[in-house]
Amino acid sequence: MTLFATGPTLPLGRLLIANRGEIAVRVIRACRDEGIETVAVYADADRDAPFVRMADHAFALGGDSPADTYLNTEKIIAIARRAGADAIHPGYGFLSENAGFAQAVQDAGLIWIGPDPAVITALGDKIEARRIAEAVGAPLVAGTPGPVETPADALAFAKAHGLPIAIKAAFGGGGRGMKVAWRLEEVEELFASATREALTAFGRSECFIEQFLDRPRHVEAQVLADKHGTVKVIGTRDCSLQRRNQKLVEEAPAPFLSDDQRQRIHDSARAICAHAGYSGAGTVEYLLSANGTISFLEVNTRLQVEHPVTEETTGIDLVRGMIAVARGARLVDDSVPEPRGHSIEFRINAEDVARGFLPTPGPIHTFDAPSGPGIRLDSGVVAGSVIPGSFDSMMAKLIVTGATRDEALARARRALSEFRIEGVATVLPFDRAVLDAPDFCAENGDFRVHTRWIETDFAETLAAAVPPHARVTPAATPPLLRMAIEIDGKRHELGLPAGIMAAAPGAPAPEAMAETDEATVTAPVPGTLTAWQAEDGALVEAGQVIAVVEAMKMETRVEAHRAGRLKHLRDAGATVAFGDAFARILPD
Repeated sequence: MTLFATGPTLPLGRLLIANRGEIAVRVIRACRDEGIETVAVYADADRDAPFVRMADHAFALGGDSPADTYLNTEKIIAIARRAGADAIHPGYGFLSENAGFAQAVQDAGLIWIGPDPAVITALGDKIEARRIAEAVGAPLVAGTPGPVETPADALAFAKAHGLPIAIKAAFGGGGRGMKVAWRLEEVEELFASATREALTAFGRSECFIEQFLDRPRHVEAQVLADKHGTVKVIGTRDCSLQRRNQKLVEEAPAPFLSDDQRQRIHDSARAICAHAGYSGAGTVEYLLSANGTISFLEVNTRLQVEHPVTEETTGIDLVRGMIAVARGARLVDDSVPEPRGHSIEFRINAEDVARGFLPTPGPIHTFDAPSGPGIRLDSGVVAGSVIPGSFDSMMAKLIVTGATRDEALARARRALSEFRIEGVATVLPFDRAVLDAPDFCAENGDFRVHTRWIETDFAETLAAAVPPHARVTPAATPPLLRMAIEIDGKRHELGLPAGIMAAAPGAPAPEAMAETDEATVTAPVPGTLTAWQAEDGALVEAGQVIAVVEAMKMETRVEAHRAGRLKHLRDAGATVAFGDAFARILPD
């Protein structure tokens, strides 16, 4: 398929990737296909990651927290200048939807691979995005006209419009900073949690509220638009299989839509992006209720994690398309390509399914991926990689394509049976269980999954099918076959004999985990003790939420394992390792 017309475009010889993991690998591969050199930037924990080794040049960001590394505009721009980069691709997450960063890239004389900063501002503000959707006649449910100021205001909206309600980060996306309240008594707590999570993930805490459609599907339209006014809808996806509002399985094209529903989604997505002056790759998201009601959700002004299923069913390389648009290329037309076959993506996350999909950072001992017809793997790790606790838990994406949905499902069963990962816990057992679920496989055409299906309808089946993973603890003295060092900020590698660091004089000994007893409350994940939900010395009941631990940009609520009087052992803001004692519940 001819996507772009011939004509002059801006020169681009070297591109910096302001991201990490599998999306950095994906952009590197697209750049190699284009003959463009790549520059990687990396946090300390990513020093030996595959994307760093694959890039033509790599520079240290210095630090391990998101704020010190992949969210640090000044460091990234400075490295881009120093490396002689012509452009910056932000990937997804981090600064990909940050208008200030996009503007800083352009102010530095670099090509920004994404929509204009003003468009990111308009569509990134979920309230303004709703106004644009209203202006073009896109379907919408009731919502607040602006950010909600206090938990009490959130409760008032819930009482006025009914439950459930969605509390959403006004400047967020990707499910972070979004909470769904199903009971009045949890509205205020979830509003506080959403604002904290939004501030952590996006640097801004404002949230708005809208009615939440019960048991909806999540359907989206992939868009590619040029800088000359042409907006092309590439196709649809279904992303209904989610946990904590984070997608786990996606497929294209979205199955079981009527012709009218598909057309309404195509037309409104094109109209919203055209009205906003959009350029580059973007996604317009909708909720589709069981009774057929469609409601605009948001626009993601970036590349989506699930973009490969659209690539596999259309033959369009979206990353190369983004680069071409940023250079000024003109789309040939705005026609919607006819999908070829069906594709399903499984996000391979380091999470313990049986413990509520808790992130499990740690070392990967074995990473043996499947292959064969219809199989694509986009991976950011290899055997020997270590999943850090500071960033997202996703390791790789398995994309399976067949001539039909049934063939894609059959191939997926084969591929997942071949996939073997040892070391960290993974979602592979969940993926295998899903492919045995009639609600998802819909052999009789009855597709019954929805955005809370995993946590409701499927919960009992999943609990019976997947036992807890053995607790993951980092090796005390991991063998090192290579060491990355930085000379004047640029990455170099030295080969070292295995075990040399363990034998080095003065090497730090591994910390011993503190002894615990039946009164002790331990950290379920490594991360930050964000907030206490019960005061020191308070009487608590079994099952009561007493604290919040933030890990990999997601909040985990910690519940009291028994009734008693709570004693804090750590202050809010403290960093905790997995299994660290941070509270005790003593008999009253």
